[in-house]
Amino acid sequence: MATFAVGDLQGCYEEFRQLLDLIRFDRSKDRLWLVGDIVNRGPDSLSILRFIRGLNDAAIMVLGNHDLHLLMVAEDCARLHRNDTLQEILSAPDRDELLHWLRHQRLLHVDKNYVMVHAGLLPSWNVEQAVRLAQLVEAALRSGDFHNLCSHMYGNEPDHWDDSLEGYARLRVIINAMTRMRVCTPDGKMNFAHKGLVRDTPAGYLPWFEVTNRASREATIVCGHWSALGLQIRSNLIALDTGCLWGGNLTAVRLEDRKVFQVSCAAGEETKRWQ
Repeated sequence: MATFAVGDLQGCYEEFRQLLDLIRFDRSKDRLWLVGDIVNRGPDSLSILRFIRGLNDAAIMVLGNHDLHLLMVAEDCARLHRNDTLQEILSAPDRDELLHWLRHQRLLHVDKNYVMVHAGLLPSWNVEQAVRLAQLVEAALRSGDFHNLCSHMYGNEPDHWDDSLEGYARLRVIINAMTRMRVCTPDGKMNFAHKGLVRDTPAGYLPWFEVTNRASREATIVCGHWSALGLQIRSNLIALDTGCLWGGNLTAVRLEDRKVFQVSCAAGEETKRWQ
């Protein structure tokens, strides 16, 4: 049995199937960890959604910002953006079943010393706290109050964590950190505008995983989201977004020995735009 962590798919179904062939994925014994953003911007999000749903327990995924965007649009709480490729899902005959399944996916997954999250964890959050906070959002996503969560999900404020936060403000900070964050200040103030290279990080900010003495530093975080960062394999970080959507690679790492597997991806029309 092997566990393969896979970077952002974003609708690149053909490359995903090529990668599964490369790693010789056996759904009867292997496991896939998917770091989120399985849909949008690429050519075949519907096939990816159907395929992953059909894997059942052979795949574990966490939600990314594009996955949540799909849910928001489906609830009429957000509009499709110019470069979105979600309409095929929204028009599909099995749309409701697929969206119901997506709502019931995780925001965070922990297995032994590995923590999988789409974007990152705020410096003050240890793993145990992050699990509790993720569970709050997961419960809201699955609840009968789901539409109201969608109505209040978007927004950049508050931009930092405070234990006194309540209601939708509390949920929004958790969602933003776990699905949108790339950089923050040492005390955890997030900047959502920066999407480019590390060397261009705004003054006073740094990659969230480089904050000294962050509370989750003893765990190994498996994440995606930041295509400009590229593949990063460190003692406590495996970052897997290698820009398949932009003509880069689709990457998998076998967690047991950290062997890297990659397939080349067809360049999209907007290869030079960072996510």
